Amino acid sequence: MIGKIRQKLIASEIPVRLAESAYICPICEREISPSQREAHHLIPKSKGGKRTEYLHRICHRQIHAIFTETELATQFNTAGALKEHIEMQKFIA
Repeated sequence: MIGKIRQKLIASEIPVRLAESAYICPICEREISPSQREAHHLIPKSKGGKRTEYLHRICHRQIHAIFTETELATQFNTAGALKEHIEMQKFIA
């Protein structure tokens, strides 16, 4: 669980929104229900990252199953870069 202030900060950084409570996952490009929404640090916190995006829980877990924190910080720190990786393309399909 994240605090209400942090949720508001995260929500203010999310560019893709359908309605007040509807978000689009930048990985699979599907709507995220509130129960399946997780914030993902584009650059891991351990590597100095602060910016987050909301993803589906399953998309978020897949990212962390495939990539190391160093890879996420240096090579795969955008949704576009993540979607270009062959393993993520297989997952999305």
